[in-house]
Amino acid sequence: MKLSDFEYVLPKELIAAYPIETRDESRLLILAKDSGKILHGQFGDITNYLSSGDVLVLNDTKVFPARLIGEKPSGGKVEILLDHEVHEGEWEAIGKNIKEGTRINFADGLEGKITKKSGRICLIRFDRSREDLFKALERTGRIPLPPYIEQRRIEDRIAFNEDKARYQTVYAKEKGSAAAPTAGLHFTKELLEKIEGNGVEVVYLTLHVGLGTFLPVEDDFIQNHTMHKEFFSVSKDVLALIRTAKSNGRKIFSVGTTTTRVLEHVFGQTPNSDGNHETDICGWTDIFIYPGYKFKCIDGLITNFHLPKSTLLMLVSAFAGQENIKKSYQEAIARRYRFYSYGDAMLIM
Repeated sequence: MKLSDFEYVLPKELIAAYPIETRDESRLLILAKDSGKILHGQFGDITNYLSSGDVLVLNDTKVFPARLIGEKPSGGKVEILLDHEVHEGEWEAIGKNIKEGTRINFADGLEGKITKKSGRICLIRFDRSREDLFKALERTGRIPLPPYIEQRRIEDRIAFNEDKARYQTVYAKEKGSAAAPTAGLHFTKELLEKIEGNGVEVVYLTLHVGLGTFLPVEDDFIQNHTMHKEFFSVSKDVLALIRTAKSNGRKIFSVGTTTTRVLEHVFGQTPNSDGNHETDICGWTDIFIYPGYKFKCIDGLITNFHLPKSTLLMLVSAFAGQENIKKSYQEAIARRYRFYSYGDAMLIM
């Protein structure tokens, strides 16, 4: 399967550089994957498609200010995007125009040293504990907005001071993501309460969105692509609830590709692949889902509109079918939907 199979042309003006004022007033495209039928509505209409007894699974990861701007001894500016702590004080990150051994000075007296460099991936060691580093990041780090949003902001000559709150789900809890699980940005607390009031089981797991979100697929044959590992955790109680719901014929709705990857990893790749775990489970997943994959857990997927040639587009194509996704994206473009992280949503049934 070729990378070019996942290409499409998107008018630049449909890239959402700013969030809609009210989260659940974004538009919603509803796709019935078996028939290919497409409907249109508002995100708040999601309640019409969730039945009592269904399970809605969300990713409660929280974005941290992972983007740091520093200065090399030569005086040159350098940007570092942190991913996760590998060893105490040492973090994996994305950085360019730096070499192994380079010391970088950041604001707040924070200093780091590049201990390893391979392509765009590097290891950087800080002179502070994890707790102290997070405190410094809250003061001096920046929310790592996607490059296409940053570029639009530059072109529009407009800054947006509310990203720290808006590029975050209302249920974000576990700090550790370098990017938001954007399908969840459409939910309000009131909408979630309404969904629960309708008898839907709302549960949470965690996957810290990492470098894999930012790294493109570079091989022409997508099967050769290797996903970057991301940390996840899910409780035994959540797994038991999902397993019981599935055995009783109730539907599992996944909010976002990150949630989907955890569920499919746990129910398809772990030793207890039916989700029957006696303890909470946590670890790392590099599961790569593309057309041909047989889904083990989810019945429905709430997601955003994704970048061309991205692993996220490949995942939704695997779930809905490539032709269904192509048709849906063409219709969304024709109807002027907003695309990408701050854009509109789709529900695949």
